[in-house]
Amino acid sequence: MGKLDGKVACITGGTRSIGRAMADSFLAEGAKVVVNGRNEDKGASCLAEMDAGDNAAFFAGDASKQDAVEGLIDFTVEKFGQLDICCLNSGGVQMTAPVAQMSDEEWQLELDWNLNQVFWGMRKAMNHMIPRETGRILVTSSVEGKLGKPGIPGYAATKHAVNGLVKAAAQETGTTGLTVNSILPGLIETDIVRETGPDSAVAMGLENYDALIEMFSQESAIKRPNTVEEVAAVAVFLASDAAKNITGVMFPVDGGTMPY
Repeated sequence: MGKLDGKVACITGGTRSIGRAMADSFLAEGAKVVVNGRNEDKGASCLAEMDAGDNAAFFAGDASKQDAVEGLIDFTVEKFGQLDICCLNSGGVQMTAPVAQMSDEEWQLELDWNLNQVFWGMRKAMNHMIPRETGRILVTSSVEGKLGKPGIPGYAATKHAVNGLVKAAAQETGTTGLTVNSILPGLIETDIVRETGPDSAVAMGLENYDALIEMFSQESAIKRPNTVEEVAAVAVFLASDAAKNITGVMFPVDGGTMPY
């Protein structure tokens, strides 16, 4: 028997990187999964690679938009009849600029992509889960939600805010059978990191992308980037019955990067 037999999960940003690793791990543990992404072709390719038959589905939509996040959750319930695990995973460094140079539009993009989508998804998921008196809400945050580096103020600010939202939501739902937790990955060389990394390096005053990877690696105890599989393993645990009394936690998967 799998740790998640009979459970149904949905994952924003679920077709690649951390979200895809979560999806694969959930399926391996017996769950049914709906993955979200913006690209229909990538979604079809993802389902083909998963080869999970009727146990997996794709929902197209931009997770920085309210209708897409809420639509994913409604689609999951319609498709599989319930929602047990909601992974609000989408996000990342969207803009690299010092505070003094960041425009209102750039700031709003960070808010929608990294914070507002978590609020929209959390609220919608709670309305499905609370009547059933069971559920797991998992948010992919970041070590930058406890730290902060130059050049990525929007990312750091929104991840700090996400962690506060998780703490508040956990206090509100503690007696309902729900748990609400965030996972704080350290550096992982995901697709989005490779895409935005060169600009982030410049914004941080580093020479190039390799220097960025080296800096983050040296800040950790393990002296290497983390992996998506390591994050997914924690997600499986927090989604399982073994973690039924763990809520409001900022769970680091960072190789010993955070000082507290």
